[in-house]
Amino acid sequence: MQSSQNYVPAILWVLLSTFLWTLIFAAGKFSDGDIGVFQLTLLRYIGALITLIMLLPGQDGIRAHRSKQPWVHLTRALSGSGAAVAITWASANMPLVDATAIGMLYGVFAILLGTVVLKEHVSRWHWIAVMVSLAGVAIVLFSKGAFRGGVSTLPALAAFASATLLAIEGLLISVLGRSERAFTVMLYVTFFGVCLMLFPAIIEWQNISVKTGVLCLLLGPLGIVGQYCTIRGYRSAPLSVVAPVDYSWLLFSAILGVVIFRETPGIGTSTGCAVIILGGVLLARRGKRN
Repeated sequence: MQSSQNYVPAILWVLLSTFLWTLIFAAGKFSDGDIGVFQLTLLRYIGALITLIMLLPGQDGIRAHRSKQPWVHLTRALSGSGAAVAITWASANMPLVDATAIGMLYGVFAILLGTVVLKEHVSRWHWIAVMVSLAGVAIVLFSKGAFRGGVSTLPALAAFASATLLAIEGLLISVLGRSERAFTVMLYVTFFGVCLMLFPAIIEWQNISVKTGVLCLLLGPLGIVGQYCTIRGYRSAPLSVVAPVDYSWLLFSAILGVVIFRETPGIGTSTGCAVIILGGVLLARRGKRN
């Protein structure tokens, strides 16, 4: 018998997650360079860890969340932080739009990992929906001048590495989200995140106001909600379905630019965002046949 799996709830979870992470990643723009990326990320992780510790009494205590696969959690944290460092360095050493264009390949890489590692079946219609979304990304990026000035080899390789690491992280989130509690996954990655960001944050540490420090710490609870939404989405649908939904990051960034930073999108950006939405609709309408 054939049945159709509804992917809409999973896609909505990932959409909400992407929106929240768009706000978090825009924190550097809000701070106008007053705080370094490692320092900001460390404070966000600390805020998240404090939030999780406060919730522990209602979560059966720390022992209830002891994982049998801590190395998988560490690998996920290394992949995520490594991707962030790589894309940050690439963006600083080549045009931002070029680095973003290469980094966005992670959606395709995630699908390939899903088919090879998780044995997910990707139909022709599914690939069409993904390619439509990717075409929307390309329209936005090329309308902003991507690759017009050539490509620098090392920064391009760093952006490519970031895309690969993000795909690996997505694979691990999908695996962990289906085998362990969401709270356990968040607890481990947050703890490892603090450990990984501590040393580089100390190196680049800048004096900041109490208000800025508190706002950075408050990003932690927001990140916890974002992580929860990511895990819910990734455990509810194949990786090949939910990973391309992250392309909506460009759409949310454009909306944020208009609403907060008074940036006026051009015709290319508007057209590309519309195509991304079309790809998302096609992806949501595609049911998995069993």
